[in-house]
Amino acid sequence: MLARTRRGSPARRPTRSIGAVAALAVAALVGLAANQMTATAHPAEAPPKNQRPAAAPTPPPATPAQPSPAPATSKPVPDPATAGTAAGRALAAQVTADGVLAHLRAFQKIADANGGTRASGVGNGYTRSVDYVERELRRAGYRVTRQAFSFPYFEEVHPTTFRRTAPTTRTYRGPEEFRILSYSGNGVVAARVHPVDVNLTPPRASTSGCEAADFVGFPAGAVALLQRGTCDFSVKVRNAVDARAAGAIIFNQGNGSPTANKDRYETFGGTLQKPSSIPAIAVSYEIGADLAASPSVRVRIETDARSETRTTANLLAQLPGPATGRTVMVGAHLDSVPEGPGINDNGSGSAGVLEVAVRWAELVRNAESPPPNPVRFAWWGAEESGLLGAKHYVDHLTPAQKRAIALYLNFDMIGSPNYELGVYDGDNSDGREGTTRGPSGSAQIERFFRNFLAERGQKSAPSGFDGRSDYGPFIAKGVGIPAGGIDTGAEGIKSRSAAEKFGGVPGVAYDPCYHQACDGLTPSFPDRAKKEAYRKLAAAYGSRLVGNVNVVPLDLISDAIAAAVGRYAYDVSDVEGASASPSP
Repeated sequence: MLARTRRGSPARRPTRSIGAVAALAVAALVGLAANQMTATAHPAEAPPKNQRPAAAPTPPPATPAQPSPAPATSKPVPDPATAGTAAGRALAAQVTADGVLAHLRAFQKIADANGGTRASGVGNGYTRSVDYVERELRRAGYRVTRQAFSFPYFEEVHPTTFRRTAPTTRTYRGPEEFRILSYSGNGVVAARVHPVDVNLTPPRASTSGCEAADFVGFPAGAVALLQRGTCDFSVKVRNAVDARAAGAIIFNQGNGSPTANKDRYETFGGTLQKPSSIPAIAVSYEIGADLAASPSVRVRIETDARSETRTTANLLAQLPGPATGRTVMVGAHLDSVPEGPGINDNGSGSAGVLEVAVRWAELVRNAESPPPNPVRFAWWGAEESGLLGAKHYVDHLTPAQKRAIALYLNFDMIGSPNYELGVYDGDNSDGREGTTRGPSGSAQIERFFRNFLAERGQKSAPSGFDGRSDYGPFIAKGVGIPAGGIDTGAEGIKSRSAAEKFGGVPGVAYDPCYHQACDGLTPSFPDRAKKEAYRKLAAAYGSRLVGNVNVVPLDLISDAIAAAVGRYAYDVSDVEGASASPSP
């Protein structure tokens, strides 16, 4: 959810010669490796494996004494952090917006040929996206692994309907006024609404439905009215099922102000992560508060959805060769939502990581000595179904494999048209409700990205660890892998202060096509409001807007990925040496 350009129009930045730039960094890095080997070897040590031992010296013939030559001046060798910074700069110099856009065009072409979507488990769009990324990686010299896994699939077969039937009647319009929650149960529910521990008094802190005790005295067969906040939607609805609710309505929390925090007041979407046995929908704060105000209100909810088990895959890639250090992981989810091609969410992050991976292979191939820390790139499946690909990967790591990972960098939505530059808040210093502190080392990653942006004259904003992307399984309790990254905003509305900070259009979402069919390179806008929003965005950004992608943050954050890969491949000491903090 963040970004900006280095200079002028990034989309037209010329491609630079790999050899010229890489040679500078490689020379410094090879010098570093050689110096470290010399400094640590003992004079009486056996020669390294595969190196022929030196022949015993023979006495030289007697010659007249010669004046001693002047001692050679040794070339200074950079420390690991300096070497990593040099590698990052060399890599960023090769990563261009044109290269990233080429991958996005490939993703758009795949979506066009597969029903307009690249969602996991829906047709062949996601599989073809994986095929494309794997082909590019193998061509660059990577060892590539597909990690298949099964996941619960959800599809709304027919539109959900929602009506208030008493004491007055009202028919609600979807998706503007309500949305079905993914993995909702099927059926028709006509029953009284019963509020569960809701809080309508500002600041409206809410734990509604998070504990079984919230349902003491709940009347069986009623519809549970739950307020967003604190725990997952799945927890709230599961507790409602256990209390024998016939259905569930989750309304937005209503914290903050309606103008500055519209995303906490408006209708929203979400997932229950696994199939539920009861119909479950989400509504705005206003509708929820209205339902909560009447003890005799009754509603009718009808859902027709499909929930079944399907198979998808993660894609993981690493360059062959020995590695002495800890693994640096860099990832992005490759799937879209079923409703659209997902070019910003998250073709943008996937394309940025892919272009960096391809250029990194070229840089390493030209080096005489590989970096000590291997870099493992990942493209996750089924993120839109609840971070399922990343969760499957982390769940199947052994304790030793988890310890071997030094850090995880996540990039989700790096080209939002009305962007901000959001750096994951590793130490939770912003303290937003519903966010958590990252494991020890996350604050150091945050500082790295903030410094990167500042050096390029860019401001940044904190983006909380709120569990909405694939870093979640890595920072989870019991795993504790440091994480960080940058995003550019989703459905949240850009405030006037954010527009003053990052440019763009206040009062318009960071991505007005978030999770919709118009999230593409050649979007058509379904209504007048969308057309007007994009007219304003086009006036603000001009040619830097390519469909639903803003090239300014796309270019800048792709460079940030490159800078981080180069730095951490050579030096993770600041992350490893961070003072201990409890895992969230």
